[in-house]
Amino acid sequence: MVDFNQYKVLTYDCYGTLIDWESGILSVLKPVLSNHNKNLSDKKILDLFAEIEQGVQKEGEYIKYRGVLRKVMQRFGNRLGFTPSASELNCLVDSLKDWLPFPDTVQALKTMKKKYKLSVISNIDDDLFALTARHLQVEFDWIITAEQVKSYKPSLSNFEYAIEKIGVPLDRILHVAQSIYHDIIPAKTMGLSAVWVNRRGQKEECDADLEVIDLESLVSHMNLD
Repeated sequence: MVDFNQYKVLTYDCYGTLIDWESGILSVLKPVLSNHNKNLSDKKILDLFAEIEQGVQKEGEYIKYRGVLRKVMQRFGNRLGFTPSASELNCLVDSLKDWLPFPDTVQALKTMKKKYKLSVISNIDDDLFALTARHLQVEFDWIITAEQVKSYKPSLSNFEYAIEKIGVPLDRILHVAQSIYHDIIPAKTMGLSAVWVNRRGQKEECDADLEVIDLESLVSHMNLD
């Protein structure tokens, strides 16, 4: 049983937890693939994106996320046998500012902001998150990006940096995220409590302290609404 009164700070993953990035990705990639006569299911597109993105983030020296997204597009072409145009190479970067929150996100953040301090820990660049922040309509007390840390989750470095910057004891921080791989496992490894926002209804083992279907459900568990 989670005692929400013990927490002072809520930290969130952004893309996939607050922002519906799957819809954003598909809205861009499906037309590009169609232009090159590549017909893949939504699931195949998202699975391929996740595989390529993780591969790019793990190799070599850190590069900014906009560079990761360009490499993702290049490797989509390599995998599927086409050469992306200049505009297609930049399509994910250019569209990210238009990726929207899930329907439950904004009101839930506003409600939780009344009791808790809020932070984002995201695999993103500072300037790209600034574009997204306008959609979220709350002021975060701390914004931790991969660009600041020079690494990508699930690296523990991102969580170590966040914990140091936030400056409260571990048992006063609750991490809220959709990705088991990128967030729940490293958060728990660091000794943080974690809520799994299982938006996809996945049937997976997860060591989170609580599982919810969305942020509205989390607010209900907190007895804040």
